[in-house]
Amino acid sequence: MQRGFKVISKAVDSGIELPKRATENAAGYDFASSVDMVLPSIWKIGFLKALKIIQTNRHLDEVESETAQKVLKPYLIPTGIKAYMQPNEVLIIANRSSNPLKRGMIIPNGIGVIDADYYDNENNEGEIFVQMVNFGIKDRKIKKGERIGQGIFMPYLLADDETAPKAKRTGGFGSSGK
Repeated sequence: MQRGFKVISKAVDSGIELPKRATENAAGYDFASSVDMVLPSIWKIGFLKALKIIQTNRHLDEVESETAQKVLKPYLIPTGIKAYMQPNEVLIIANRSSNPLKRGMIIPNGIGVIDADYYDNENNEGEIFVQMVNFGIKDRKIKKGERIGQGIFMPYLLADDETAPKAKRTGGFGSSGK
């Protein structure tokens, strides 16, 4: 087994399909939401209020700062999928090209990076989540099985004379920086 996808253990009997390519020359494997959910519009959750506070150039108190940060925080859409790959590979999670234009949905950090050691490590089974923000006017209803992103397996290179890290991943989403 060199690279591929599996359904996470808690979702095995939930009817989730493994990511697949839509056409024979497609590079990306389509990832779908594993749940029905609502991705709220940034305009309805106080984005303008947060922006107005920031634009005043005044010092934000702790409550204002925390409120603005919550408004601007992306939502995580679960996929119920984990990916395995070789140690010198990465799975890049990218937006579907139709999402911004047709659905007002963007991946705020541009791409997601799924490292090989995210899969089945000590404290994490490796479920892949897609970060999304809805900049559309209306809330976006996402249905279970709706395609939300695409994953592309890629090899990566290491720098000459690198001192290899000794740390092992022991957690899930965002755990490599600990």
